[in-house]
Amino acid sequence: MKQWYVLRVQTNREESVREGLLTRVRAAALEEQISAALVPTEKVSEIKGGKKVISEHKIYPGYIFVEMELSEETLALVKNCPGIGDFLGSGGLAVPLSEKEVEKVTAEAESKEEAPTIKIDFDSGDNIKIVEGAFKNFEGVVDEVMGDKGLLRVTVTIFGRPTPVELEYWQVEKT
Repeated sequence: MKQWYVLRVQTNREESVREGLLTRVRAAALEEQISAALVPTEKVSEIKGGKKVISEHKIYPGYIFVEMELSEETLALVKNCPGIGDFLGSGGLAVPLSEKEVEKVTAEAESKEEAPTIKIDFDSGDNIKIVEGAFKNFEGVVDEVMGDKGLLRVTVTIFGRPTPVELEYWQVEKT
């Protein structure tokens, strides 16, 4: 019976280790016993150098997820694959993921086709300077971060009065 297991792998080499494992599986003709290997990622939208950049970030860096039938043959193949440390579990024993955990991981892997999430590096109370828009060169304090919309609610002093303003996250920078 196939179950999902978590493997510790070298960080930043998850994809190459996954490819190496799948190549070994094909060479050993064990596709029936080891059917899938996943490196769950998510798309993140960031502003770098004034430009919007969409990049992929690993949700679980240092781990890959493998659907396999546990046997001496598959265990030896996985453990002898370069870049793989060990199974996640207690005492070096391979412990399968629960159904709930499997659903969460596979849903994350399938959702990578959706729109990217926005990465906003601001928190309430941060002092900021507005670098673009009608309030350029004004300074203020972040009151609220609306991550789903990519907006910040900022209090800016205009004519000696504190005024709340909604700005795009890329229009400001930390001071």
